[in-house]
Amino acid sequence: MRRLALALSLSLLAISPVNAASNRPSWVESELYGFNHPLAQSQPAEVATKMDKMATSPFVFYRGTAHLFYRDMATLPPSAYLNAATSAAWIDGDLHVQNYGGVRDSAGNDVFDISDFDESYLGRYSWDVRRMAVSIVLAARELGFSKSDQGTLVDQFVDSYLNKLSDFKGTNDELSYRLKAGDLSNVAKDVVQKVGSKSRADLLTKYTSVSGGVRRLNSDSTLVAVPTATASAITSAMSGYIASIAAAKRQPTAFYAVKDVRQRMGSGVGSLGRSRYWVLIEGATSGTSDDVILEMKEIGPSAVALANPGGMPSSAYGNHEGTRVAMSNKAGLTNTDPLVGAATIAGKPFFVKEKSPFQQDFDYTALKGSLGNFKDTVSAMGKIMAKTHALADQDYDSSLVPFSEDKQITDVVVSASGFKAETRSFAADYADQVQLDHAAMTAARAAGRPLY
Repeated sequence: MRRLALALSLSLLAISPVNAASNRPSWVESELYGFNHPLAQSQPAEVATKMDKMATSPFVFYRGTAHLFYRDMATLPPSAYLNAATSAAWIDGDLHVQNYGGVRDSAGNDVFDISDFDESYLGRYSWDVRRMAVSIVLAARELGFSKSDQGTLVDQFVDSYLNKLSDFKGTNDELSYRLKAGDLSNVAKDVVQKVGSKSRADLLTKYTSVSGGVRRLNSDSTLVAVPTATASAITSAMSGYIASIAAAKRQPTAFYAVKDVRQRMGSGVGSLGRSRYWVLIEGATSGTSDDVILEMKEIGPSAVALANPGGMPSSAYGNHEGTRVAMSNKAGLTNTDPLVGAATIAGKPFFVKEKSPFQQDFDYTALKGSLGNFKDTVSAMGKIMAKTHALADQDYDSSLVPFSEDKQITDVVVSASGFKAETRSFAADYADQVQLDHAAMTAARAAGRPLY
């Protein structure tokens, strides 16, 4: 009876509004400028591209402003469903519907999974739930779904997440859990099936060319030649990168020999303004057919730390933000890319992984017009988020997360209906806030006020 009363009180608390949207143009302009101005000192064109992208819609604006979200998380009322353990979960930090996709894992499975851990950090599991739920609402609004449908989609996502966590509780099933094409339907299934049609030869043909028996990266507006000093710095950084890979997964040194370098331009949204390089390396043989493209991505501090400063001790990742992201990939994924690692280039931290030939991005606009497809997709996303939270706990590193998060989260959510109502309310209210913030940004641009 006491547990029932507690569940009822939490449910009533959860359905109360958590954050009424407010018009705050000066704050938005100040935060955008403060975050982006330092980046524009070295990458002004990339930051300009970022602003152009964010102006296109509230959803894209949301993708590029995780720092605004966590500024708000520091002050807005927390979830009613938290305890000490679930406030120190290893979260993705920037979950939204475009941070999922299809990929072939290192065991050869074509799977649907999370594709980005740049903001991953220790914090409240509910921040991942909320950030993802807001993205669902924003995408659904952009695609013309009704308010009722938006709530249905959020409920479907939360239900799927909680149910899968409950499945993991008391088992080790998360260690082998994956979503392959046969486990999926509609758009998510299509994404994974497209992975199977890809090949290394296709990737190399698209982005490289061979002349005189030597393969080089192409040059165009998205792949730009780098100064000799930059290429030298990247080559010098390779020894540190190789050392960051576990010895059991490390290839012979010749595998990592650098053949060519380009700067990748205009890729992503939130990361624009930080350097990103593609590095062509030798691969397993001296031939050109098995060359490998590495992606080296400059990494800044996690936005989650704005709401949870010091929540993940920097000593845990060697005071290196690229190492933090590499660790998070290994913690949250099964059969991780064996080329995942970290490097320091000209004193800056980078995360390194293969530009996989077997990868398919997810396009949320494919969900337009079908609530059933959208529901199936967010259901898959909820399961994958549950898998990630369940993996990135004591299963990976008990010194960082000494809990079974699948048990802790399942136990703390004493009312699934209350948690769904809380998340639904938050997502709708915060999506309103994002729309107001996006309008403030576009108005500032129109008036010529500096945002970077």
